[in-house]
Amino acid sequence: MTATVVTTSSILDLDTDALVIGIAAGKNGPVPLGGTQTLDVALGGRLAQVLADLGATGKAGDLVRFATLGMLPVPIVVAVGLGPVTSHADVDQVDVDHETLRRASGAAVRALAGTARVATTLALAVSPPGPDQLRAVVEGSLLGAYAFDTFRTRSRSDRRPPVGEITFVVDDAAEPAATDTVRRAAIAADAVALARDLVNTPPGHLPPAVFAEIAARHGAEVGVDVAVLDEKALADEGFGGILGVGQGSVNPPRLVHLSWRPAGADPTGPPALTLVGKGITFDSGGLSLKPAGAMEWMKTDMAGAAGVLAAVIAAARLNVPVTVNAWIPLAENMPSGDAIRPGDVLTLRGGTLVEVLNTDAEGRLVLGDAIARAAADSPGLLVDVATLTGAQIVALGQRTSAVMGRDDAVEQVVAAAGETGEAVWPMPLPPELRKVLDSAVADLANVGGGGSRDGGMLVAAHFLSAFVPDHIPWAHIDMAGPAWNAGEPYGHTPKGGTGVIVRTLLQLAENIAGESAPRSEPDKQITGE
Repeated sequence: MTATVVTTSSILDLDTDALVIGIAAGKNGPVPLGGTQTLDVALGGRLAQVLADLGATGKAGDLVRFATLGMLPVPIVVAVGLGPVTSHADVDQVDVDHETLRRASGAAVRALAGTARVATTLALAVSPPGPDQLRAVVEGSLLGAYAFDTFRTRSRSDRRPPVGEITFVVDDAAEPAATDTVRRAAIAADAVALARDLVNTPPGHLPPAVFAEIAARHGAEVGVDVAVLDEKALADEGFGGILGVGQGSVNPPRLVHLSWRPAGADPTGPPALTLVGKGITFDSGGLSLKPAGAMEWMKTDMAGAAGVLAAVIAAARLNVPVTVNAWIPLAENMPSGDAIRPGDVLTLRGGTLVEVLNTDAEGRLVLGDAIARAAADSPGLLVDVATLTGAQIVALGQRTSAVMGRDDAVEQVVAAAGETGEAVWPMPLPPELRKVLDSAVADLANVGGGGSRDGGMLVAAHFLSAFVPDHIPWAHIDMAGPAWNAGEPYGHTPKGGTGVIVRTLLQLAENIAGESAPRSEPDKQITGE
């Protein structure tokens, strides 16, 4: 993992291989922002001109690098754009939010892959600098340093290794609290990296039993209680959805229960927050077989499970003073002579009989089981997370997750996502869509009859709602698109597994605990020299 250092030293006194600075887009060219004054003096007041000559604009997402050719102790400088200047009196400022800082930090660190030591002044670009801005810079930098090379041999890999150490330059006033801010941000980034690693792991290396073993190992390291139900226990306790989905595979299903209780918590009390994560370790579609191209990225169908596991582990590492439970249903959806058939009826946890019209709508079957069990504990808030429907991608694209459910719960999730910079959008649950799930032979069908795809994302959420008693606040997050980036890296997001929604779930736990009140919008004033 990338190491972190906090310093108040002058940038000219740093022993580092590269320096990251922030710039803004001015009317007459790029404007160096806070933290760059010493650098400008060392260059004879020509920093802005050097940047302009290199084609820098200062627009958000802009990035240039140059070699100092011995004029400075640091050999490489990378300048990242944070947006347009807005003049106030005689001071150059730029409107920016925390996610802009994260993305700029991530892009800069990604560009410096192969560099051993990097220093960044981006936390000084904000006036006055504060812990929220530093947190954003640390998270973005560490997320940008992520790499997944587990299955690349050194002799065959031409990838540059991620940055080994990042030094965050802060001012004297911020220094006392900076170490804790960096530590907390690093734990959040570690959690995202864990989720990314799991999503990127080939499905043959991550069947349900192996995922369960990984969850148990991580839980034991941080004091999270972990229980794993195997196929016999699942049958004894009536988890017909998980068993049905998994019965076509040689790799049997599992159900993982994680429980984080801080010291002094009532061991018999209901959890304040319960998370449920869909864990289809590979989804072929079952007998309702997917096209070959649609299967190429179906190792990602356990991203909800990965995100939930990572969030609970991070909550424990941060000692969040609130009880957090998680239920992770794990199964491999495969076609075989033992697989469930369209038309079969499964008995889910609690006795609900479900007619399976499409075996490729399997996620809602395992989630129905897990949600029913989670609801039995009467949690203060129940949130399920899943790569559930292609309809989510049609509705909101590849970068915005959908949130559905009951109003107060949806509002809590949306607020937490806003604080972390993760893109979510609340969607309705029109009551008329529930009728399409009526079955001619059972209590419920797993998809609408007649092959209708209208409102598919919303219909899936209606199915899940049938397993949540009315008195329990509940939100459902569909992140089918955002969980995987098939294109080029951008900002702090790599190609492959993104680890999306982990930071939102962690922030949600912190908000519930009252440990951190919902963060107000930053003052959006980033000053120049």
